[in-house]
Amino acid sequence: MGGPLQGLKVVEIVGIGPGPFCAMMLADMGAEVIRIDQKPGPSARKAGIGTIPPEFDVLARGRPSAALDLKNPAGKRAALDLISRADALIEGFRPGVMERLGLGPDACLKTNPKLVYGRMTGWGQGGTLAHAAGHDLNYVALSGMLHAIGRRGEPPPPPLNLVGDFGGGGLLLAFGMVCAMLEAQGSGKGQVVDAAMTDGSALLGTMMYGMKAAGMWTTRRESNLLDGAAHFYDCYACADGKFISIGAIEPQFYAQLLERIGIEDEGLLKQLQEQMNPRRWPELKQALAAIFRKRTRDEWCALLEGSDACFAPVLDMDEAPQHPHNQARATFIDIAGVTQPAPAPRFSRTPAEKPEPASAPGADTERVLAAWGFNAERIAELRAAQAIN
Repeated sequence: MGGPLQGLKVVEIVGIGPGPFCAMMLADMGAEVIRIDQKPGPSARKAGIGTIPPEFDVLARGRPSAALDLKNPAGKRAALDLISRADALIEGFRPGVMERLGLGPDACLKTNPKLVYGRMTGWGQGGTLAHAAGHDLNYVALSGMLHAIGRRGEPPPPPLNLVGDFGGGGLLLAFGMVCAMLEAQGSGKGQVVDAAMTDGSALLGTMMYGMKAAGMWTTRRESNLLDGAAHFYDCYACADGKFISIGAIEPQFYAQLLERIGIEDEGLLKQLQEQMNPRRWPELKQALAAIFRKRTRDEWCALLEGSDACFAPVLDMDEAPQHPHNQARATFIDIAGVTQPAPAPRFSRTPAEKPEPASAPGADTERVLAAWGFNAERIAELRAAQAIN
């Protein structure tokens, strides 16, 4: 594998959502990551809301799977042996679950003092809600960020699970683990990385909290520069029912937008010069909405795309991989017939290689164990003890 994390070895105790996303990012960057499915099972993995066949389990790409029964003493010992050979471990269970399995931080750090033990939860390892169930939407709600999203007078919309699970969760854990692995190279000591989606969601809102403290942001939805209140920073419907996005904040970009959309009404053009007057935003938004409804999305693309008007079409997931810019950068790749986002970011000297497709749970058990130092006799003993499939 290519990528800047070559040489690092990571054990992933399979969970859902943000944990696999973190493991995927590390594997995309060249780390050798093995997935430990907890016991032999069906070919389709649990994906939180159901099961997904391995060929579509994009979050599991780039990592072979070994199935171990962690409740079997022989399976637990095998897991500890694998962990003793690793630089890091990823787990995403409720606090206390790994301890009950005998694989908590104390046990793992005892066998491997340099281990970075990555823990991914919604509420965190401590706090009044630590042991409560929850999902992405709940964690973002507690951070103050969900309240800031959406239209005035309407409930906040679920922002997919981009803010909690992936941005404030898996991405935060990946950053924390790389930080801890770098530190361990100098100190020779491992540590626990406690990544909570509530913490991460709040961290993603750092700028907004700073603006609020400065009196530049209000808690009223759709009343601020970047939350859909401003006529020059929003999405608009076109004549064909498709949408465009406008983000012309800076005066020079706003001026280019007004010039390119061809406003002939001098009175309206004069009103639009009051760009930063919030009292005028509602009526100016209505005016722009009426203008953008006169042409199709493709017609607006022909006029605005590639200019400094801060414009982009709102593409769906079928359209995005086909856009010329995304194709030029290979933002999306095909792996075994499945279109998916490519590894990111890009590196000039140690570029990431194209990931391998996901394996079915337990498909690589013997290969993984052998590659990590288990001899044939040990593998046969594990099979006899029904600790592996």
